[in-house]
Amino acid sequence: MVGCLDEFLRHLTQEKGYSHHTVRAYRRDLEQFFSVVKKEPMEITPKDVGRFVSHLARRGVGPRSIGRKLSAVRTFFDYLKKRGLVEANPARDVSNPKVGRKLPSYLSHEEVEALIAAAETFRDRAIVELIYSSGLRASELCALNITDVDFSGMRLRVRGKGKRERVVFFGERARDVLLMYMEHERSKLVARLKKDREALFLTPRGRMTDTTLRRILKRLAEKAGISKPVYPHLLRHTFATHLLEGGLDLRSVQELLGHKNIETTEVYTHVSIKRLVEVYDRTHPRARNG
Repeated sequence: MVGCLDEFLRHLTQEKGYSHHTVRAYRRDLEQFFSVVKKEPMEITPKDVGRFVSHLARRGVGPRSIGRKLSAVRTFFDYLKKRGLVEANPARDVSNPKVGRKLPSYLSHEEVEALIAAAETFRDRAIVELIYSSGLRASELCALNITDVDFSGMRLRVRGKGKRERVVFFGERARDVLLMYMEHERSKLVARLKKDREALFLTPRGRMTDTTLRRILKRLAEKAGISKPVYPHLLRHTFATHLLEGGLDLRSVQELLGHKNIETTEVYTHVSIKRLVEVYDRTHPRARNG
């Protein structure tokens, strides 16, 4: 089993282009599955997969987490089936637990401004401005190179999930602070580095990592007095929410976020519905008395 699992994880990294964070999550979920089932892959049945789900539920694992773990198991057995190592995928007939759809949390305009104001370096301010301006994932921001940035056109070439490339845009504020970062801070870091000199966002050790990025945002949120947890995906949610509040249509937001399916983007429709009600109340001649 160990050999098959290692090959599968290499497949996710090298052929699917999954981030190291995602691949580590697959490894954890699959190792947990096999520690419960205690069988070789070709011996596993749908009943075994159902037993794994029951095991998780008894231990208080939430429906969303169970669904994620089941997805990892299904993907693993799909891979084994394509390679001819199993005849069927035993997880295909096991349904995900029903889960209520959770609306994404996001920052207010005032909280975004406070987060930016809390930044003490051009680099940290540029990070917040760029994620908020472009809706980048953490892995996408960390993977940016200098050659991916078009300052005159104010756009980025981004490599997203599954190695899919897309173009996203950023505003004048993000451009200006990026240029300040490159002139005053990045140039000094590059001069001392022997590796990762092509990376846009640098630390004294090289390319910025997901862990460092999360630590920066947590520190800025604490300084800004923001009580809710602030992390890269929260800024991505904020980007999408504020675009819809401003009137951008859902399909355009889907393209900017790099979502493969519109259903993934539809979680943001709560804000567009709210805005529609406000516009209706303000514009329809029979909406109010008087």
